[in-house]
Parts: sequence; C-alpha cells; structure tokens
Amino acid sequence: MFDTNQILHTPAFVLDYERFTRNLQLIKDLHRQVPVKFLFALKGFAMHAVFAELAETACGATASSLNEALLASPYFTEVHAYAPVYQDREFATIAALSKHITFNSLSQYEKHKNDCPNAEKGLRINPLYSTVETALYDPCAEGSRLGVLPEDLAVLPQGITGLHVHNLCESGARELERTLHSIEHHYGHLLSSISWLNLGGGHLVTRKGYDLELFKAVLSSFNLRHPHIQLYVEPGAAFVWETGYLATRILDIVHNRGITTLMLDSSFASHMPDCLEMPYAPMVVGAQLTQKGGYRLGGCSCLAGDWVGSYHFEKPPKVGDMLLLCDMMHYTMVKTTMFNGIALPDIAIVRDGLYQVVKSFGFDDYQRRLS
Repeated sequence: MFDTNQILHTPAFVLDYERFTRNLQLIKDLHRQVPVKFLFALKGFAMHAVFAELAETACGATASSLNEALLASPYFTEVHAYAPVYQDREFATIAALSKHITFNSLSQYEKHKNDCPNAEKGLRINPLYSTVETALYDPCAEGSRLGVLPEDLAVLPQGITGLHVHNLCESGARELERTLHSIEHHYGHLLSSISWLNLGGGHLVTRKGYDLELFKAVLSSFNLRHPHIQLYVEPGAAFVWETGYLATRILDIVHNRGITTLMLDSSFASHMPDCLEMPYAPMVVGAQLTQKGGYRLGGCSCLAGDWVGSYHFEKPPKVGDMLLLCDMMHYTMVKTTMFNGIALPDIAIVRDGLYQVVKSFGFDDYQRRLS
C-alpha cells in the first residue's frame, strides 16, 4: 500500500503501476504459450497515459466507436472495430483506421461492405450460450439485438473472412470451453470458410484462481481442430484487474432509524455506475462487507439510490477519513458522468511509491459538454 497522505484532492482514480505491470507480464507470457492474439478493448479502460505499455503487450486494440478508434490508432499497430451499428458520418474514418471491421448484422454489412476495401471484414454471431445472470449484461438473452443467428447464416456472404462472438463477462476458462463448443455446434458449417475468429472479451485471465492451464488447453485444442483460424481475445478488464482504487473522503455521516450512511465526495451513479447496474459492493481497504448492520456508503448525487453495501470497519469511520475502494480501474473512468454537475475524479498513478495526478477536471469540462 502506498502513502495515501500524498493524495491531496479526492475523489481520485489511482492506478497502482506495479500491479498493472504484473498483469501485463502474465498476458505477455500467455501470448508466447497459446495460439491466440490478445487485443486490448478500450471500452473497459481508456487511460491513455499508459497506452504505450498496453501497446507493448497487446497485438492491437479494439474500438467500439470513432472516438475509441482515434484514441487507439496513434499507439497500437492494429485497430479492430466493432459497433452494434455504425453511424454514416463516422464510418469512412473508422474504416481508414481499422485492420478488421466487424458488422453486427447482414444488413449493416451489405450497407458498408464497399466502403472498407482495405479492412478484413467479419460478422458478429450469437453463440446461443449465456454465462451472465444479470440480463443487462447478457448479449445472448432472448431477443438480443447483438449478433447474427445460425438460422440466418447458412453460408457466409462473399467478402466475410472472420466471425466475432462476445458472450462472456468476467468469466472463467470453462465458460470459454463451452462457448467454443457452442460455436462449433451452431456455426461449424462456416468454420472452414473463415481465417479468423474473435472470441471477444470477458476472459478474466489475471484473476486469482483463473484456470490458466485449461485456458491454454482449450485454445490449443481448438487450434488443432481448425489450424487455419487465427484466434483473438479482446479483454478490457483482464489488463487492469485489481490494479487500482477510487480514493474518496467521508464528508458527513447520516443516521436514519438504525441505518448509518457515510456520505462520500464521490458518487456511485456518476463515477462507479457498474456498482448500481450489476449490482455489486466494492471491497474497501480496512473494512469487511456484512449482510446487515454496519455502514452504508452514500454517494454525493441527489439520486436516492446512490449508495451501496453494508460494511464493518476495523476502526470507527469519522468525517474527514479517506476510503480506498478497490478494483476501480475497469468500467469506471470510461463510464463516468457529470450528473448534477459533479466533477469527475482525478486520474492518478502510483509508481515507485510516488503519487502523480495525470489528469484533473473542472468547470470547463462540464461547460464544454453542454450548450
């Protein structure tokens, strides 16, 4: 743990550089051991202050919009693009920046296929295998708008060279194995016609307890069955799993009929929306989650539901204390809002024990977002 007295302003997202580079080394090792190429997905983490390090580890980046493609292209040798639907005014630039472009539907492919002559073209398919209990995050839910179904894809359209799936979410190697089996079952008739298969994100290879041996065995086995297919995975969270914190301070303590809430200078709704969407309560340094009693953490927005958890603290918390919320790199900075005009947290790095703010935000950022 670094010296938190160096943090003069909260809230702040704080990247632990040593933990970050440990994750990168693990992914580098996997690159050498298995027949798969890792892409870095910006939708999970877009802190470009460390894109140089990410570009040395990943073989390229995945962009889901023009802005992500523009942000990635100066750093990564390859940009792979996928969006559920492409905006007409942006597509030409995305096509010029991208090595691979994946289309969500046959109609999108027909519309844009002649506008990207220099890119490898792919289709997203629905593997019909759900791994996510939360419907909000399940791309294989009934009626999903994401991906072409097998009954609509008897043959590949001319010009399509690859397929793309994305159905995992912080999943393990067993779910990857079942995904590949489902692809072979539903789309096996197409596999001899493609040269690449993108297995999307959700491969949490840096999580403690992840079965790396099964991961390697599953991908190697698929490669033996289909040696002509280049495999890709594009995790966002795995690169930055458990590599940082949100530092926040207690501004007030509110009591309401036996429920005590620590009022923070950060907001779950504005700064950590996954906590409310999934939902989940983050781990806090010096505290333990409990089923009842303890303290709630309350956000500073006016949304009534801007709170999470029930925590027991090693020491009774008091106004002015700093809290460190754990594992706050992925799907935080990329999803923040300025609801209520609440300022965005600083973005900082701790390297060799030294704390450095690399970006801070103020009124100008709020004003530029509005007319």
